[in-house]
Amino acid sequence: MRIRVLGIVLAGGKGTRLSPLTKERAKPAVPFGGKYRIIDFVLSNFINSGIYSLYVLTQFRSQSLLQHLSEGWQFGGLLKNQFVIPVPAQMRSRGETWYQGTADAIYQNINLVEQADPRVVAIFGGDHIYRMNIASMVEYHIQKSAEITVAAIPVPKKEAAEFGVIGTSEDGHILAFHEKNPEAPTMPGDPMRVHASMGNYTFSTRTLLRLLHEDAANPNSTHDFGRDILPKLAGHSDIYAYDFETNRIPGELPDAVPYWRDVGTLDAYYEANMDLRSVNPSLNLYNRQWPVRTTSYPGPPAKFTFDEETRRGQAIDSIVSEGCILSGGIVRRSVLGRNVCVHAAALVEDSVVMDNCDVGRRAKIRRAILDKNVRVPEDACIGYDLEHDRQFHLVTQTGIVVVEGNRSPVEIGELAV
Repeated sequence: MRIRVLGIVLAGGKGTRLSPLTKERAKPAVPFGGKYRIIDFVLSNFINSGIYSLYVLTQFRSQSLLQHLSEGWQFGGLLKNQFVIPVPAQMRSRGETWYQGTADAIYQNINLVEQADPRVVAIFGGDHIYRMNIASMVEYHIQKSAEITVAAIPVPKKEAAEFGVIGTSEDGHILAFHEKNPEAPTMPGDPMRVHASMGNYTFSTRTLLRLLHEDAANPNSTHDFGRDILPKLAGHSDIYAYDFETNRIPGELPDAVPYWRDVGTLDAYYEANMDLRSVNPSLNLYNRQWPVRTTSYPGPPAKFTFDEETRRGQAIDSIVSEGCILSGGIVRRSVLGRNVCVHAAALVEDSVVMDNCDVGRRAKIRRAILDKNVRVPEDACIGYDLEHDRQFHLVTQTGIVVVEGNRSPVEIGELAV
């Protein structure tokens, strides 16, 4: 990356639809895939793309996220132009308010942009799971002499009502934005799909600064890029859509379809985790040319013990993270975080089990999400009687049982047995 690019990650959302996983943590700090946090994916995309100057704007319930960033993403300030710095809400607005929208979040930290003086500012969300070579989007932005470039992902036309849809010309010029409109225009030359905004933007710096000052002075604005600023520019400014489907990742097959998942709901979060344990997963965590970086803990390797007919530690079609001990228990089609213990004759199927959980002897868990530090007692059953589970846990529309963490073993036992 020869031009100077400043990356800003918006990581302050409440993530209410992921509750109770977001009860004590911001959505970007939610564990994912056994050893990662959601924010690790966007940060890894930046670093792998050669963009090393990053600010992470935090806000709600940020302690867990701040701790994760400090443990795994601090460069120590050795190089002036290489840093990942968390930025808590600065209350720089006239009313000293929290961030009112995506544009207001950048405006309240406009001094960081001015001090860095980059040619391009890449503003990305921190709450999606995806692989993206951001350098390719920046190159497209430069080639088009664009003021603004919006990342767009093709989705079926029948899903247009679920997204902010971008109407474009054949050369990618954005003509209009259509917010959750089932009649939104399709992609040029493709009547079956529409371009949905991914909420990721690249701005030429002068354009960004001008737009932020204009928006801040508008009392009728909600101070959001997608709602206020971009729609006004569509059709008469140099604003382009970057087709995410054309993005290619080093180390992946040339015809590999780029992976992107909005994990904004518990069911979507569960399905994204289940994607990982496929024989040929659409999200490849084993590509050494494009690693997903995260905090490194000095944990021991996973261990599987006992080899008796009724007492055999084994995991099938599953992801098992470091420090796990399967002591005579069986795990099928599941994702286990760090330091999970599955005891003799216990069965875990089609589940996401986060760090430090303990599954007691003969316990059975099916289609569940266990938050960190859950203790499941002997002989407990979760996911087999949803009416019973609903009395004590959240159960999603598709029948996923979500067990909240930070409870004592006694309390979990009283609820789950």
